[in-house]
Amino acid sequence: MTRLRSTLDFLRRQLAAALRFGGSIRSYGWIAVIVGTVASPTPLQAQDVRIRDLTVSSADIPWTLQGYGLVLGLDGTGDRVIGGFSSGHTVQSVANLLRREGIEVPENELRTRNVAAVMVTAEVSAFLRPGGRFNVAVSSLGDATSLRGGVLIATPLRIDPQLSPVGVAQGPIQISEALSSTLVTPIAVETSATMPSAGILEQPLPESGFEQADALHLREPDFGTATRIATAINAEIGEGAARIVDPGSIALALPTDDTRFEALARIQDLTVSPDRAARIVIDSRNGTVVAGGGVRVGEAVVSHGGMTLAIGGVPEGAPADPFATAGDLRVQPGAFVQEVAAALHAVAAPPEAIAAVFNSLREVGAITAQVVVR
Repeated sequence: MTRLRSTLDFLRRQLAAALRFGGSIRSYGWIAVIVGTVASPTPLQAQDVRIRDLTVSSADIPWTLQGYGLVLGLDGTGDRVIGGFSSGHTVQSVANLLRREGIEVPENELRTRNVAAVMVTAEVSAFLRPGGRFNVAVSSLGDATSLRGGVLIATPLRIDPQLSPVGVAQGPIQISEALSSTLVTPIAVETSATMPSAGILEQPLPESGFEQADALHLREPDFGTATRIATAINAEIGEGAARIVDPGSIALALPTDDTRFEALARIQDLTVSPDRAARIVIDSRNGTVVAGGGVRVGEAVVSHGGMTLAIGGVPEGAPADPFATAGDLRVQPGAFVQEVAAALHAVAAPPEAIAAVFNSLREVGAITAQVVVR
């Protein structure tokens, strides 16, 4: 706790100094965030979660839809195509589109800088019925530089390229903004986008076989969580109603009459306390580090570029001062991940460097948690 208080005091001093010399909370918001994070590094207590939020029924495996479409109305940021060269599939698609409308234009005369060829994908619940809407993802296929301001024309979506379409997607493209590592400059990947409720199911999906649902599949397989779920089900429905098959599956033995659906509803509303995996998630765009499970870091030395992070060798009670030596960061062994992230952010380490450091710590065994870079 002494080391933690010292680190927290150091970060507070940095924030105060930044503001004193003309900075702003917006410009140095990362320090405030880290102060709040380091102030409570104790492991979060597991919370009771409904079984419906931890599992998916064997009859509710989602269907994946995909289709090929065109985004129109771009401001000169579409596929760079002249007379069939470069992204020729875009020119051919536009020519086919016009041909269906009764307009014949030679492909070698088309200029398509305001058009981009895209793949449209979606994940749809097995229980969605015709008329239901769903989200779709749009990704550029050619060399378009941006989809901003474009409109996706009606695009048929199929379960299999050999089958008839079951849905359609269309609508304006909306580019989501992301924040850079400075939390000031907005950045975004403009060649892909998510379109909420832009898809419409037009044909029924294959039968899900809900009446024969005989298993629950864990969204994150874990023996401890599976055991708690099976125990809760047996206590509610009766001994033998649930049996663990493996860490990711629980077999169900439910009534075959109309009470089966009532039993499934009761099971889904039961709550259990799931095991929390030790995991570190790093955002590769802005360097945000989120750690679960109260993860600590053992002794190690990582050199990346002109920066060296040494975990160990800091006198007890001394702050983990990232400015002690230029390019040399020192942190106490056994420090929480939040403290290491604070030191890296304090020297404005770029997101890719932060990801590389934590991956290296994982590889040498200084961190036992799973490291996920998104």
